[in-house]
Amino acid sequence: MSEELATGDAFLAESLRYVKGVGPKRADVLEGAGISTVRDLLQYYPRRYLDRSTVTRIADISDATGSVSIVAEVLVAGSAPGRGRQKRFEMVVSDGSGRIKCVWFRGAAWIGKLFKKGDRVALHGKPQLFRGSWNLTHPDFDRLDEGGPSLDTGRIMALYPGSAPFERIGLNSRSFRKIIWGLFKEHGLRLRDPFPESIRSRFNLMDGRVALRAVHFPKSQEELHAARRRLIFEELFFIQLMLARLRSVRIQRKGLVFGPRGGLSARFERDVLPFMLTGDQSAAIRDIVADTQSGQPMNRLLQGDVGSGKTVVAVAAMLHAADHGYQSVFMAPTEILAEQHYRNLISFMEPLGLQVRLLVGAQRKANRREILAELANGQVAVAVGTHALIEDPVQLAKLGLVVVDEQHRFGVMQRAKLLKKGDAVHTLLMTATPIPRSLAMTVYGDLDVTVIREKPAGRKPVKTLLRSEKGRTEVYEQVRRELAAGRQCYVVYPLVEESEKLDLKDAESGFAQLREIYSEFRVDVVHGRMSGAEKDQIMERFKAREIDVLVSTTVIEVGVDVANASVMLIEHAERFGLSQLHQLRGRVGRGSDQAFCILMADYKRSHEGQERLEAMVRTEDGFEISEIDLKMRGAGDFFGTRQSGLPDLRIADVTRDQAILTEARAAASELIASDVALQAPEHLALGLYYQRFYREGRGALARIG
Repeated sequence: MSEELATGDAFLAESLRYVKGVGPKRADVLEGAGISTVRDLLQYYPRRYLDRSTVTRIADISDATGSVSIVAEVLVAGSAPGRGRQKRFEMVVSDGSGRIKCVWFRGAAWIGKLFKKGDRVALHGKPQLFRGSWNLTHPDFDRLDEGGPSLDTGRIMALYPGSAPFERIGLNSRSFRKIIWGLFKEHGLRLRDPFPESIRSRFNLMDGRVALRAVHFPKSQEELHAARRRLIFEELFFIQLMLARLRSVRIQRKGLVFGPRGGLSARFERDVLPFMLTGDQSAAIRDIVADTQSGQPMNRLLQGDVGSGKTVVAVAAMLHAADHGYQSVFMAPTEILAEQHYRNLISFMEPLGLQVRLLVGAQRKANRREILAELANGQVAVAVGTHALIEDPVQLAKLGLVVVDEQHRFGVMQRAKLLKKGDAVHTLLMTATPIPRSLAMTVYGDLDVTVIREKPAGRKPVKTLLRSEKGRTEVYEQVRRELAAGRQCYVVYPLVEESEKLDLKDAESGFAQLREIYSEFRVDVVHGRMSGAEKDQIMERFKAREIDVLVSTTVIEVGVDVANASVMLIEHAERFGLSQLHQLRGRVGRGSDQAFCILMADYKRSHEGQERLEAMVRTEDGFEISEIDLKMRGAGDFFGTRQSGLPDLRIADVTRDQAILTEARAAASELIASDVALQAPEHLALGLYYQRFYREGRGALARIG
């Protein structure tokens, strides 16, 4: 049995070069798109389907018609003059009930090679009335004439994601269907379902082999629905299986054991901390203390909205480590943020007699050597820094706790190197980007999660205002009133210098203009093209109240803490992402004064841009913002970086498929609880599939985190 399973798995790993209808040239192009094996091709799922029940007759198009799918014959196709030297491509098609013109203003050269008179095509888009006739502008399209499965046989037809490179070598939906049909016809019997009958029956899942065929060649809408549900479950299940297995392995490892909270912790809360801990902060500290007493390595994610007080919780965790003779490392993504944390930690820890040192890249060699020696001999209780902390020369005498701030900004291998600085150390990951529950289950399913929702006492909600150009004078007067009252203001632009392609205000010209408008106040500018020393100097002056108006790009998005700043004015707010806007808003309202976030937006903003701005005005809750952001952007782009370790989901969507995700998580957890090594006879196929999934590195983050 195991030999048969291995043979089937080996077939799926074979190169596409030897698949009928592919060949070396097409294989090279497919590989460039991440499709290199038989498995990749079978998991290149259709983007949509064409069914006679969903096809609209051209004669039935009206003002009330939304997006349509049309099946028609090409009557006329050719280039037409466009703007400047560019040409557009136009095509008139008919389905017997009427005609409609299709227009492409971009890509006319290559699109023009695809169509000729007499071709039968499927077109998808939203019709628009132009000079009394219906038009489709830049419609999606698929050519339909083919042998084998076709629309005429009553089948639901799969339509695949396309691209210019694919089209240039004749790879379109028609050719994908032909190649994949050939694979099933010749090799379908070699496919194996990795799931045992117990999982299939409990969760009412279609057989995996049938599902794979049905998602490409469905016989009915009901079969297609069942096939998609099975494949979505499978994709999410193997992610959850990986996380459950890693968690199981982790909790079996021995970790450093700290005792109860000691004198440093008590003195910190009694004598040093200038305010009472919130209930959420106290609960988070209890979670951390329990983890460090469990005998297993702590692996906890601390989520908290901007300004919720995560740093104080981290300080309490590091003091707990120091109470038991262990050093801590605090790593931040930028030097500005590392230095800010360093100053904060000094204010908290030096009154308790603990030494804190900063290690960043731009230090003199002599100073760096001194710090390295102090870390190695145990003099330093807490080392704060950037990625410089994970370089080989850094040695710590007795590392017990690693704290990583804004952890999703670090690469997986960077965190792995840091954790190797000690033996079975405890790890606290922190993020000010609230993570929706579905993503937390997917990306951080092997971590324990603590959430801080309460804001420190005395802080007022930030008032968010949406304004357009006609209200600019009023906005400037509002800013002037705040400045006259002794408070400070941020003005954030999306660009550093004026762009010829985009009609946007930029930081440099904005700085010049604002310096004239607020001539009685001190105005300065900071942006990412400056050196680290320049940026740090300006930020220090702003924090010391030597600058009243700070003009900036998003370099101040994360971590900069100036309690006296009461206004965040964001120019061209429609150009920023929702998470970015929320992070920028979090830079104000950190004191007791009423704070304002003013969104200056172009009236030409897109529908999505309008949604983002309305969400910002409606709520200040970062967790609600994160759910909206996830729905708008999708899981793959949520973090703005692939460093998060989120796998490339090919058919599942963690926002849409939360119910299936919950089932997959339960199934994986139960399986690992009964057979962590996946060695039971009924789990052999599943074990082979899991090994392949794990080898491909789709679980890189979980292997480290």
